[in-house]
Amino acid sequence: MTITPIDPQPGSYAMGSLVDGPTRWLYVSGQVPEDASGVPADFAGQARLAWRNVVAVLERGGMSVADLVKVTIFLADRRYRAENAEIRHEVLGDHSPALTIVITGIWDEAWLLEIEAVAAA
Repeated sequence: MTITPIDPQPGSYAMGSLVDGPTRWLYVSGQVPEDASGVPADFAGQARLAWRNVVAVLERGGMSVADLVKVTIFLADRRYRAENAEIRHEVLGDHSPALTIVITGIWDEAWLLEIEAVAAA
């Protein structure tokens, strides 16, 4: 299986992801910035934890961030855009899945973001 980014952009995303020959698909439910320790107070801590939660689901499915074809990030406020992009690039590196970012209210007011994803392998 190959994943080909269509029109890759700076910042670890592309305008589309062409998936050729997948045998398995994994749909990752919205992952929030919470674990047994609670919710980090700052955006960076929350973003890294939400991404760790995404990676944990991918790993349980036998996949990694290299298998991501679509990511949707829900942000509680526009002011987190730059920090979100920086941390997303930190996690994804040169991998460029299709990406949508939505500014919206999130179910728990303590959460500053939520991340859902689709992977194929």
